[in-house]
Amino acid sequence: MIHPEHPTHLSRRHFLQSCGAAVGLGTAPSILGAVPGMASRIHVGVIGLGARGSYLLQAFLNHPEVQVRAVCDVDRHHYRANPWGQGPALGREPARKMVESFYAQRAARERYQGCLVFEDYRALCQREDIDAVVVATPDHWHYHQVMAALAHGKDVYCEKPVTHTFMEGKILYREVKRRKAIFQTGSQQRSTANFHRAVLLLRNGHVGRLKRVEVGLPKGYTEPGASAEISPVPSTLNYDLWSGPAPLLPYMRARHHRFWRGHRAYGGGNIMDWIGHHNDIAHWGAGMDGSGPEEVEAIGWTQSSTDVYDTPVDYEIRCVYPGGVDWVIASQLPMGTRWIGEEGWVAVDRGKLTASDERWTRPDYDPGPVVIPASTDHIDNFIQGIKSRRTCVASAETAHRSITPGHLGFASHALGRRLRFDARTERVLDDSQAHALLDKTYRKPWKR
Repeated sequence: MIHPEHPTHLSRRHFLQSCGAAVGLGTAPSILGAVPGMASRIHVGVIGLGARGSYLLQAFLNHPEVQVRAVCDVDRHHYRANPWGQGPALGREPARKMVESFYAQRAARERYQGCLVFEDYRALCQREDIDAVVVATPDHWHYHQVMAALAHGKDVYCEKPVTHTFMEGKILYREVKRRKAIFQTGSQQRSTANFHRAVLLLRNGHVGRLKRVEVGLPKGYTEPGASAEISPVPSTLNYDLWSGPAPLLPYMRARHHRFWRGHRAYGGGNIMDWIGHHNDIAHWGAGMDGSGPEEVEAIGWTQSSTDVYDTPVDYEIRCVYPGGVDWVIASQLPMGTRWIGEEGWVAVDRGKLTASDERWTRPDYDPGPVVIPASTDHIDNFIQGIKSRRTCVASAETAHRSITPGHLGFASHALGRRLRFDARTERVLDDSQAHALLDKTYRKPWKR
């Protein structure tokens, strides 16, 4: 059994008295079910308390049907890419304080046990008093942490991209299905009104037969985002555990908090950061959630002027989808998704929906009889999925299929050739080298 760190007692004496107990926590099971109104709460643990993880932590705290039980991060206290002491405080200690401060305000009507604090995610995942796990760590950790959570019977909310490699995603979504777990990917555009409406227009046939899809993503990293000087590891950080299955590269701020995805050891640059948003919506509109491309070719990729990063700055991924649809994912295109058909077009980005027929975008326009699952709150969609055991709006397979062209694009670029892909079997056809590139080995002792 891996034990949690013992959190310090709250500074508010009145809160401790109202709770009836100190906050030093070990392995005792939850007693929240004994409190009126608390038995139905879903107990959540959050892994990864950087900027995104801290945002999600606050969102889960605010959900009336959730009790945040634990937080986990390999960094005790940091300020992301900012100088020390500037900007929001992040890491497991600020997260603990956020949780305890939140529940302190409700001490008069709720008994609170305190916040479990962990450095190692495996300790959190094995807790029997946690129902669901939130994974908001760098990409190279998603697969291992999700699989650990699933192995201990948890439901999972995981940030996008759902996995760092293609093979991880293929295994992960099948494991979610096998265990009948509830899984939500942090592709929150599926719970946003303008994206939902754009997809309704597509599904109701307004553009006619689909001919072309354009997905615009941001350019990659052109220069170091922070100091590229190799420096001592901060005393607050367990860097070996932060690196985990990735190579143990020399520590530098330019490849750590905020900027880690510029290096393939940890992420896939802005391709993989954003493809799970805009290509996810492209798949949704075109009815491709369970499918994928037939051909993929990487064209015109350029590298950063710094050797700190090895992900592309400019890039284009040309695909052919079922039905002969030309599908382009590129940094040169306007941000967002655009579907072009024989009878018109629809385009959508955050906060903006446009179309060849302006009437389609009006709030009072009826898109038609075809409906799709609706969600107005991504986290609530996950919580209600846990309660009902119904599939969430951004399932594990949906997330994996959405980012597959990105994985294939990296393989195509590495080999300098077009790839043919069978989306049914999820294999590259007649190209063992390409198929091998969709997997990776891990630093010992980590393994799949």
